[in-house]
Amino acid sequence: MNDSRAADVRALPALLLALSGELVAGVQAGGTARGFGDVRPAHGYAFVRLAPDGATIGELAEYLGFTKQAASQLVDELVRKGYVERRPHPTDARARLVVLTERGWACTRAADEAAAETVAPWIEELGPERFHTLVTDLARLAPRGPIRPSW
Repeated sequence: MNDSRAADVRALPALLLALSGELVAGVQAGGTARGFGDVRPAHGYAFVRLAPDGATIGELAEYLGFTKQAASQLVDELVRKGYVERRPHPTDARARLVVLTERGWACTRAADEAAAETVAPWIEELGPERFHTLVTDLARLAPRGPIRPSW
């Protein structure tokens, strides 16, 4: 590997983490500005799994890489804040389904708007074609499966 490519490989982790941090901060700030200041980034990861059809505590725990107890505590918090509710599971009488409430859906829409605002300067910097190519390339490299918080 030549020096330029080696430098690229060394630089890539920091660049991706910086962009990820900027995106999370932008979504957080945008959500707060839209009236959802009581939501943390971890809640957003849960919302991704709960949309569109809900999930059980076990499914949510697996998706987030949490214990069932930790996922249950997260859901309890989101229920108290009005973002989710527990409903009877349609096919398993022993299970409860956790679904987004209208407030949860509104928060999800606010996060989507904030994300679009955050990446708008990236599109402007790269141009729409290069940005599309970047997204396509990242989609080829991204892991399949759950998007887990990195803590």
